[in-house]
Amino acid sequence: MGNQHQRVIMLADCQSFYASVEKAANPQYANKPLVVAGDPERRSGIVLAACPMAKKYGVTTAERVGEAIAKCPDLIVIKPRMQTYIEISMQITEIYRSYSDLVEPYSIDEQFIDVTGSQRIFGDPLTIAAAIQERVWNETRVKTRLGISFSKVTAKMACDNFAKKSDSGLFTLTKEGMTQKLWPLDIGKLFMVGSRMMAHFHTMGLPTIGALAQTPLGKLKEMMRRKFRKNCDIDAELYWRIANGIDDSPVSPYTHSEAPKSIGHQMTLPRDYATLDEIKVVLLELSELVCLRCRSLKYMGSVVSVGCQGADFDRPTGFYRQMKIPDPTNVTNHVYKAVVQLFQQHWDGLPVRKVAVGISQLSSEESYQLTMFEERDRFRELERTTDELKRRFGETAIVRAVSATSAGQAADRAKKIGGHYR
Repeated sequence: MGNQHQRVIMLADCQSFYASVEKAANPQYANKPLVVAGDPERRSGIVLAACPMAKKYGVTTAERVGEAIAKCPDLIVIKPRMQTYIEISMQITEIYRSYSDLVEPYSIDEQFIDVTGSQRIFGDPLTIAAAIQERVWNETRVKTRLGISFSKVTAKMACDNFAKKSDSGLFTLTKEGMTQKLWPLDIGKLFMVGSRMMAHFHTMGLPTIGALAQTPLGKLKEMMRRKFRKNCDIDAELYWRIANGIDDSPVSPYTHSEAPKSIGHQMTLPRDYATLDEIKVVLLELSELVCLRCRSLKYMGSVVSVGCQGADFDRPTGFYRQMKIPDPTNVTNHVYKAVVQLFQQHWDGLPVRKVAVGISQLSSEESYQLTMFEERDRFRELERTTDELKRRFGETAIVRAVSATSAGQAADRAKKIGGHYR
């Protein structure tokens, strides 16, 4: 593992990723406030990304399109093109990989890069980070911000709390800098602490990251046990370690020889979906996105998972379940069938607001076993062809008939190919 003092890890984040990609593709919108939103026709669609200009008007991610337009009447609203974002994300990964072979995607727009061994070739960490910024900008017109530190959690906090707020988009958080820079911040700025947990820590008398970090671990465990009336030693230790910057987990890339653990996608719906028919439309779209990604990475999976969450966050309802399928696949129809079966088995019939689909136990497409199920090759050819059509003529070239229903989040993609909605 080597001494963790010597590690240099970066978390690179793409600013307003989907919105930046759309601005690069549409230079006419360069100086206009722009958001990417699911289903712009319905003002209830959700904002997935807002460019910095839109944010200046107070537009935020996850609010409804109607609310965003009320704040900013000249807002340009563009429909998401997930496949394009996935491709550009992979292009950016390749840029990072040219500086280090240890690159680990954290989300579609954030990746960890371990440059410990790269310094001999590319110079000191700030030089490497600036070079990465320049290349990503020149090749994709996406701005990146990089937090530089000695572990993954501290790199993430360096990025979120400092690099994103600095003009250069770069920030180095050292072990020595933890006490002066990170510890004075509100406990809500600690990685993994949401607004609920922040309120709890405040009432426990732990208002800052430093207050928590300096509480002896045994005492913190006791305080949390009293507060939540149950054993939360694991959580207590996790928060305590993060606050103290203790994280020796490696940056583990998916090299081409080693499959990612899983490929998944989730969607927050514009309203509560209460009927199985409506939910099935979303399950199909998510299956499509996940399989598209699998095919672009040339993987097949043999475990399918589905999850959902209800609308009431105080009394969370929902489930997350997975099942093995007989043969590895990346064919949308096969994954969709399994997902629907799984969903029907576990859904309690209550309205859902968030749905997720994933595929795991991945193996390379090239090495799949020949099974009795020979039509699979025909299916794969068909899906390859539709992928190619979508890539050349936009997501709207082919829309499954079911998406034409009112629940279809893909529904009006067919109305305008590449159409942009004001």
